[in-house]
Amino acid sequence: MNSEMMEALENIEREKGISIEIMLEALANALLTAYKRMPDAAEEALVEIDMETGAIKVIAQELDEEGNVTREWDDTPDDFGRIAAQTAKQVIFQRIREAEREMKYEEYAGREGDIVTGIIQQTDARYTLLDLGKVEALLPQAEQVQNEHYDHGSRLKAYIVEVRKTAKGPQIVVSRTHPGLVKRLFELEVPEIVDNVVELKAIAREPGHRTKLAVASNDPNVDPVGACVGARGSRVRMVVNELRGEKVDIVPYSDDPSEFVMKALAPARVREVRIHPDTGTAEVIVPDFQLSLAIGKEGQNARLAARLTGWRVDIKSETQLADEESGVGVEYAEGEWVTNETGELVWQPAEGGETISAAEAGYAAPETAAAAADTPETPAAEPEVPSEVPSEVPSEVPSEVEATNG
Repeated sequence: MNSEMMEALENIEREKGISIEIMLEALANALLTAYKRMPDAAEEALVEIDMETGAIKVIAQELDEEGNVTREWDDTPDDFGRIAAQTAKQVIFQRIREAEREMKYEEYAGREGDIVTGIIQQTDARYTLLDLGKVEALLPQAEQVQNEHYDHGSRLKAYIVEVRKTAKGPQIVVSRTHPGLVKRLFELEVPEIVDNVVELKAIAREPGHRTKLAVASNDPNVDPVGACVGARGSRVRMVVNELRGEKVDIVPYSDDPSEFVMKALAPARVREVRIHPDTGTAEVIVPDFQLSLAIGKEGQNARLAARLTGWRVDIKSETQLADEESGVGVEYAEGEWVTNETGELVWQPAEGGETISAAEAGYAAPETAAAAADTPETPAAEPEVPSEVPSEVPSEVPSEVEATNG
């Protein structure tokens, strides 16, 4: 090495941010490995590099049994300058690559939960690659919205869910389905959220379809819903456009569970909410014509409201509630009357429980009950059975009988 090499190292330090000390330390270790591969190399040695001139020396050492240095001498090979030049080139390039990978990782490490913008580079059945500039982000199939199409070269915002450190550099995993994406998009569009004037209390999302957002204001003079919607809906429209048409419902947060559940079911109008803390259920009563709207397509509106509020939502129309309170439509136990092995009529519950006879159930036939009432308590004598039973029934009717019948 010489002064020109030292100048090159100084340039690398300025451009790449890699200190000269780190590069020289890596070079010294590599040169020591190269020295020990040479014949007649000392078992113990170290490589010294002059920071000013770049001169390189191999100092061989002799150690005692306790590991203390007893003798040192210069054992630099004659052609070590050529070896040093080749090794220095390899080591410096390697250190530059390692430092760049480390710097990229440090740039994104701890950024889980942030939003990034990238350009779509590659899409297949397994994942989509986003070019973030210095690194690429991985958008797995499981983190993609089903009805979204990712066209090559288009820009896309995504939510960082994980940053992994690998031998080839950082691997950044992003998502388009995470509820945090909606939160970050609103933070970009609503300055009041960044200033902590408006607070996002809860988010419930079904990616590609609908999101419900509960907001509250820390300033009584600021309307949290209006701040998120923006003038003529400009702010929420930007979020919806980035989510590619996904519907967004913004509702005011309330500490009162009844009111919160009522607001969460928007756009449906709710007449009453009854909270049952013991079961964690919110019983919601809506007008008949609002029932389908409150439930939503395939139950989506009720499902999102339950996730947003944390209550199990049970929606009933006014007619259903009136029928329940009047006793109409009371459900009875399901089952059927069947004949068991002994020929007895028994009730078989649908749940597969034990059977019960008609008498035990109080359903004895009237004639059976009357006969039982006339029968004395003492058991009746058993009828006599004739000792001989005719094997055949006479095929002809006696003439006396015929005459009588005639």
